[in-house]
Amino acid sequence: MSIEAFDRVDLDGTGIDRITEAEVVAVVRDALDHGRGGRIITPNIDILRRAQTDPEARAHLADADLIVADGMPLIWASRLGGTPLPERVAGSSLIWSLSAGLARDHRSIFVVGGAPATDGAARAADRLERECPGLRIAGTLCPDFGFDRNPTTYEEVCAKVIDAAPDLVFVGLGFPKQERMIARLRAGLARSWFIGCGAAVNFVAGDVARAPRWMQRTGLEWAHRLGVEPRRLAGRYLRHDAPYALRLLAQAPVQRVRAR
Repeated sequence: MSIEAFDRVDLDGTGIDRITEAEVVAVVRDALDHGRGGRIITPNIDILRRAQTDPEARAHLADADLIVADGMPLIWASRLGGTPLPERVAGSSLIWSLSAGLARDHRSIFVVGGAPATDGAARAADRLERECPGLRIAGTLCPDFGFDRNPTTYEEVCAKVIDAAPDLVFVGLGFPKQERMIARLRAGLARSWFIGCGAAVNFVAGDVARAPRWMQRTGLEWAHRLGVEPRRLAGRYLRHDAPYALRLLAQAPVQRVRAR
C-alpha cells in the first residue's frame, strides 16, 4: 500500500516516495484525523541492498504506506538518475518532527526500544513529552535483548502496546526486528501509525550521540556511527554496504540514459 498523492522514485527496484519530512508529518496528522492508520519505513543503503535478495525485506517495503530515503547515497543516486528526491528523511529526525506534529493535536505515542540497562524508552519518551508540549505518552517498553526469541514474552510485549491504543508507535529495535513487530502490531491497531526508527530512541534518550549536523548533511553519518560501534558495524558497512552504494551510484546515470 502507498500514499497515492506522491510519486515514487525507483532505486534499484525499490520505490521511494518523493516527499519532504514536513509532508510526512502532514500526511500522518491528516490520516489520523480521518481514522486511517499506516506504516512508514525509512530504507537506507543497507535495507535497499537487502531488498535485492531477501524476501522478508521486500515484504516489509511492500507493506509500507510511506517509504522515505534515510541516507544521502539514496538522494545522490536519485539525482544522478534524473529523478531527484527532495531531501533525506531520517528516522532519527522523524521521531522529533512527528512527535511535535502529534503534540499539536494532543495525540499519543508509544516508544519501544532503547538500552534496557537505562530504560532508554522511558527516558526518550520523557524528553519528547517535555520538549513537545501537548504530546501524550501512551506507554513505553524497553525489552531485554533476545526477548523476541521467547514467544510468550513477545506476545506480552505486543499486547501491552495494543492495549495502550496509541496514535503512533516508535519501534527502535533495528531492522528487521522492528519491522516484524510492526507487522504484528498492525493487526491489532488498524488506526495507528508505526515507524521503525532504529537507533533514534537511543539518540533521544542521550545514550548514544548522533553525528554532528555537518556529517548528516554531507552523507558521513555512517562514518560517525562506525567510529562509535566499530565491532558491530564494520563488517556490514565496509564489506557489504559501501560496495553496494558505489554500484548504485555508478548505475544511476546509465539508467537515466536508458529512460530517455
